[in-house]
Amino acid sequence: MIELLAVLSVAAAVGMRIALPLLVIGLLQSDNLWNEIPLLSRIHPSVLVGILTTFSLFELFASKKLLGQRILQIVQLLFSPGVGAILGIAVAQFVNAPVEIIWIAGIVSGLLAFVLQLVQVGWFFRLRGLPLWLVFSQDVLCVALVIFAFDAPQQGGLIALILLWLAIRSSQQWYRLYGRKNRSRRYRQVL
Repeated sequence: MIELLAVLSVAAAVGMRIALPLLVIGLLQSDNLWNEIPLLSRIHPSVLVGILTTFSLFELFASKKLLGQRILQIVQLLFSPGVGAILGIAVAQFVNAPVEIIWIAGIVSGLLAFVLQLVQVGWFFRLRGLPLWLVFSQDVLCVALVIFAFDAPQQGGLIALILLWLAIRSSQQWYRLYGRKNRSRRYRQVL
């Protein structure tokens, strides 16, 4: 169960940012930089550090502007399921989970990252841009969730489950709001 909570924690981090969790995991495991992470272990560590640092800085600075948020959301929506699955598998391997759980962890992690990213896109369009305080809190929470995945998986998993609960509540509210709008539109067309 601890393995699943650690995977949920890292998946929630990927649901907010993509390169930042990868960079933090690499820095936390400085003795074997990304050797345990599938696909990333094939890239030379210095090249990977350069790419992840550049993209992490882009994520951090571009997320503060409206155009940057739009660009990031497209990139993050495309890559969050894959990166979530990769990190889910890596964290499950790191905590020595059984082989059956490793693949399930990858699937669950990719789906959770994608769902959280979809909710973020929904809030972006609902609010016409994410407020600056929310973007800063996402950055801090992203790093905290990655650290929790390794040091305190229970707390990180609990935060990830709370984020999933908030995502479900948000989608229910949007469904009710747009359902009312569609019903009132149909009612006006009948009259």
